[in-house]
Amino acid sequence: MRETVKTELLAPAGDFEKLKTALHFGADAVYVGGSEFSLRANAKNFSKEQLKEACGYVRERGKKIYVAVNVFAKNDDFDKLPEYLAFLQDAGVNGVIVTDPGVIEFCKKYAPVLEIHISTQANTTNKYSAKFWADQGAKRIVLARETSLAEIREIREYLPESVEIEAFVHGAMCISYSGRCLLSASLAGRSGNRGDCVQACRWEYEITEKNRKGERLPIYEDDRGTYILNSKDLNMLSHIGELIDAGIYSFKIEGRMKSQYYVASVVNAYRQAIDGFTADKNYEVPALLSEELEKNSHRDYTTGFYYGEKDSVCSDTSQPKCDWEFTALVTGYDENKGAVALQQRNRFRTGDVLEILSPDKKYFGKTLKIEEMYDENGAALDDAKLVQQTVYVPTEYKLAKGDILRKRVLK
Repeated sequence: MRETVKTELLAPAGDFEKLKTALHFGADAVYVGGSEFSLRANAKNFSKEQLKEACGYVRERGKKIYVAVNVFAKNDDFDKLPEYLAFLQDAGVNGVIVTDPGVIEFCKKYAPVLEIHISTQANTTNKYSAKFWADQGAKRIVLARETSLAEIREIREYLPESVEIEAFVHGAMCISYSGRCLLSASLAGRSGNRGDCVQACRWEYEITEKNRKGERLPIYEDDRGTYILNSKDLNMLSHIGELIDAGIYSFKIEGRMKSQYYVASVVNAYRQAIDGFTADKNYEVPALLSEELEKNSHRDYTTGFYYGEKDSVCSDTSQPKCDWEFTALVTGYDENKGAVALQQRNRFRTGDVLEILSPDKKYFGKTLKIEEMYDENGAALDDAKLVQQTVYVPTEYKLAKGDILRKRVLK
């Protein structure tokens, strides 16, 4: 048995629905953005009232919530910052994710109870920088994605035990060094460092030669196009044991802009894997979990820089792939009707075979064939085609509220 090590599975929550989904599928904590000072300006984010409600919801379940205040701040930002930080503290937020040293000073002054988590945007790649942030009062340091496992071990040994290490384990990666990119601002006037990235790295590019004005030359990598700035997606599911041994406390999933279905699928897989590796050092990730990460939208996978730079992070396409769609959200089980209540998310019909995504292992991966279904008035249906309509499907599977049904889509 591996020595029991407390770890944290940290999930993205772009809105309240995704927050609930993340906790349902086993996240220990969520990170969110408020309406201000967050590096995801195009996410729905949380208003102040929603943040208060979210804090209560998380606290009631014994979980934690962290708020991104990781904007690269300008002078004018500090006018509103004291009031906002004090609000976060009073609302019951557990910690703030920050990058700017000025913001850190304001956190200590105006919200001293809040934990300070140093954002990956701070580019912490060595033990001396990590120790510097610890000396400034940081409770946690989110390491740069470019940090290897060997380097993480050294950083962990160099830091006080009270300081936690957080690292990304899954999701999209920036081709720019730890996300410090000017491409979006230069080409679209929208700064990625102010939370407004247009993902210009996913575009296709051509070059011109100085003496051949007007002649555009594509930079071919293969017959599908040019994607020299595209990164693969990070996937460390099979390596959780090594991450635990390296001293990582919090395992972070990228994706505040990702869908509710994506959050459910990825959190479920990592929850089971982390539990397995924590309990048994010889644990091997079962095929069911590895295959799970192929069932949500993703690019080709990579282990990033954890093992040095031997695993290429460049992708040959800008398009994610996914052969499965979110078909229905379980809203409960009606004992009287012997039926599961569903909220339709994509069209399905009688005869369709749907697969179950659930944190309950006795249901996860099982299939449910729709033999019959009914609307709220008890009328028989053969086609659930109305957006978010309530449908009852007779089944012996007593699925829980928040579980998901999906369908394979042939393309």
